[in-house]
Amino acid sequence: MVAPTYIYKIVPASTPPPDLLPEALPVSDLDKNDGFLHLSTALQIPGTLKRFFADEERVFILRIVYKDVESVVKWENSKGRTPGGVGEEDMYPHIYNGLRLGKNEIESIMEWVNQQGWESAINKATVEGWFVY
Repeated sequence: MVAPTYIYKIVPASTPPPDLLPEALPVSDLDKNDGFLHLSTALQIPGTLKRFFADEERVFILRIVYKDVESVVKWENSKGRTPGGVGEEDMYPHIYNGLRLGKNEIESIMEWVNQQGWESAINKATVEGWFVY
């Protein structure tokens, strides 16, 4: 499969990114425990939102240019145990760079609102050309 243009990090509204991004944002407990940053491609975001963020009212989607972080990305299953190829089904982009995600990695941010499901937010961002593989 072809490499994505962007990869995405979902951040709950309870920990919004500041307007002026620092060198490194606070890290989730999941990322800390696993030792890497969990990200998703545009194809994986709908499933990730449904599985882990279904009850959230809002989230922030951080967009990262894949080629800018490619050297520190490993494609693995969601647990980080089974390696796979770039963009393969059920293989997620995990960043291994000392848990740093900030102004040097994040290209842009969009806030999405859960309106009885994430479909309207996904569709709007797709139509606007912001949410692409």
